[in-house]
Amino acid sequence: MKYGFDNDKYLKIQSEHIKERIAKFGDKLYLEFGGKLFDDYHASRVLPGFQPDSKLRMLMQLADVAEIVIVISAVDIEKNKVRGDLGITYDKDVLRLRDEFQKRGLMVGSVCITHFTGQESAKAFHDKLEKLGIKSYYHYIIPGYPSNVSLIASDEGFGKNDYIETTRPLVVITAPGPGSGKMATCLSQLYHENKRGVKAGYAKFETFPIWNLPLKHPVNIAYEAATADLNDVNMIDPWHLEAYGKTTVNYNRDIEIYPVLDAIFKGIYGSDPYKSPTDMGVNMAGLCIYDDDACRAASNQEIIRRYYTTLNQLVEGNGTEAEADKIELLMQQAKITIDDRKVIKAAKDRSAKSGLTCAAIELDDGTIITSETSDLLGTSAALLLNATKHLAGIAHDVKLIPKEMIEPIQKMKVEYLAGNNPRLHTDEVLVALAMLSTSDENCRKALEQLPKLKGCQVHTTVMLSEVDRKIFKKLGVDFTCEPVSKEKKSLIG
Repeated sequence: MKYGFDNDKYLKIQSEHIKERIAKFGDKLYLEFGGKLFDDYHASRVLPGFQPDSKLRMLMQLADVAEIVIVISAVDIEKNKVRGDLGITYDKDVLRLRDEFQKRGLMVGSVCITHFTGQESAKAFHDKLEKLGIKSYYHYIIPGYPSNVSLIASDEGFGKNDYIETTRPLVVITAPGPGSGKMATCLSQLYHENKRGVKAGYAKFETFPIWNLPLKHPVNIAYEAATADLNDVNMIDPWHLEAYGKTTVNYNRDIEIYPVLDAIFKGIYGSDPYKSPTDMGVNMAGLCIYDDDACRAASNQEIIRRYYTTLNQLVEGNGTEAEADKIELLMQQAKITIDDRKVIKAAKDRSAKSGLTCAAIELDDGTIITSETSDLLGTSAALLLNATKHLAGIAHDVKLIPKEMIEPIQKMKVEYLAGNNPRLHTDEVLVALAMLSTSDENCRKALEQLPKLKGCQVHTTVMLSEVDRKIFKKLGVDFTCEPVSKEKKSLIG
């Protein structure tokens, strides 16, 4: 992986900028953290060099004055929305995030369930939080939001929402994913604080889109691809252009909500400290890119990965044609095709010759290794063995795991555990390799190569099992799969 982002510089100038913003307000600041606060893997993929926990590390410097409110949409609870990078539902991620924050000495004050219209699943989650001793609140859908400003900023709008009780001057609003209602939660709190005589401020820490990169920069296009299900659209900020005569990039939801924020601030202060949605932000990421070409290349790969993820979701019945069509259009805007992902062609070419399920991995130095399924191994398991052998300098024809060791495992899977697939998955191969490493030098050398797979690219000609997906994610491998079900062997799109 070629790096293009200076993470140390980012930590320094970003934390300084946030502290400056806090100092501009009086009694309390509501700071909306967009994207992933704890583990921003999207940012680390499109900005190679960005560390997934960078925003958390900055927040920890303010731990003595900050508390966190985690926001989750009742709509996402109802449809069991899953975090694609972790494979867990948003409601479970709320509890995970709370635990992780508290382990690091950060205070999590409460959870706010937004977009609530009486969903039974949301009520059940609310009750679960209460039983765990976690304060939880409801925020409701407001008719005409965000355009009906007079209703929104009234007792029949934000006034109907629960007031979230907080005790510290800096309140960080975060969520498991986009579209959870973080900004509306902040604005609702500003309304309630004003009624209580508290002068509260608002700022936004949103990594994407990056305001000082071009509108059609691959980094910004990758953000649109990542939020295709929300139908977010990057736009030139018209308010900023009018106020300063400068072109900056924002996205549709922030631009649409700006009149609401403007009206609320004018009601609180008599004037608005922000002249544009871009002014609300504190993001310094664009100033920390030192190799634009590296970030462009990484972002183009992310766009293609998002495209394949959507195609896979269509097969599973979770995605929509509209999402796939949008990302296909974004690929055209970025002037890329699936052929720009080298492992796709390599896997398909081998599959066309063998007639079998195949996989390919691109290593750090650009070398591409392929594999195919066999009677003993699944294609992903075979790929891991082939790749680690290559990295360890072990001849390809050397068998790391003897057949006589694999066959008893297969017998157990089929005869005793009633499995249908006797082939070893990636986790089973790695366990076998670890056991053999105590007595076999080649197995030990191969096992030691696993950290080198982080950041490598993989493509398979069939959709991966859940086990193989989790192993690749734990290894830090970025993968795509042809939208072909193992059961139906049917291709769509």
